[in-house]
Amino acid sequence: MIAVVYSGSRFADWRLADKGRVVSGFRTAGINPYLQDERSIQQLLNKCTNLINNAEQIKRIYFFGAGSSSKERQDKIIQVFDRFFIHAKTKVEHDVIASAIATFGDEKGLIGIIGSGANAAYYNGKRVQKSNFGLGYILADEGSTNWLGRRLLKFYLSETLPIELRDKFTAKFNVDKKIILERVYNSSNPTAFLNSFADFIFENRLHPFFDTLIKSSLSLYFETYMLPLAEANPGAVINFTGSVAASYEAELRDIAKQHGLEINLVVGLPIHNLIKYYINKN
Repeated sequence: MIAVVYSGSRFADWRLADKGRVVSGFRTAGINPYLQDERSIQQLLNKCTNLINNAEQIKRIYFFGAGSSSKERQDKIIQVFDRFFIHAKTKVEHDVIASAIATFGDEKGLIGIIGSGANAAYYNGKRVQKSNFGLGYILADEGSTNWLGRRLLKFYLSETLPIELRDKFTAKFNVDKKIILERVYNSSNPTAFLNSFADFIFENRLHPFFDTLIKSSLSLYFETYMLPLAEANPGAVINFTGSVAASYEAELRDIAKQHGLEINLVVGLPIHNLIKYYINKN
């Protein structure tokens, strides 16, 4: 049995396959070794019945996650998984690799991610080219759910959110300034809190305020990430993955056209294509 995992900071999607077919698919909380220690990751695994029931049958694990770019953080995942999946060999890679494989397979092109975080890279069909992107939720992640969440909270706390949206926000979320600042600055996983407002923004996306916020955020993403890559790799095919890219696909494609570019493929959940890819490889 093999397991393929695609994890953002908010959720991790799992697929288990045996003898050429998917036998189980489920979602857990996200696993991000940059934000979580080994104990937290272990506790997450221990809470999942699907993993407990299949742990000894899994022989190979392909884990792709946000925050998994360095060997140190990859080793953190491997050490926890080695204790839990006692018969499995684990391979850990960054989520950009997963998105590239899910949309390009073994072909080359530009891959963009806009989900709980944001990133982009040139993919040569085997590896992604190193870049200065992927600076995390404090310094970067333009256009992502945590970026949108930060903007929403700032507008809410500064009382510049339109009154009708402010009333909806207050009715839905039992938070005040003290709680918000505590969760953002003192909690162990602030991105989970910031990402939790994504559904509220999507539900109210047609309001002119959020429509402007979404489009300006996606424009900033495109200008920061995709334009430099497109200029360095003229004519390269452009694919996207991630919940924001999928939720606001029409807006993203319009922004690309404004810059004389065309998006080929947008995939919300890379896990579906990833498991197919690795079933064929095993």
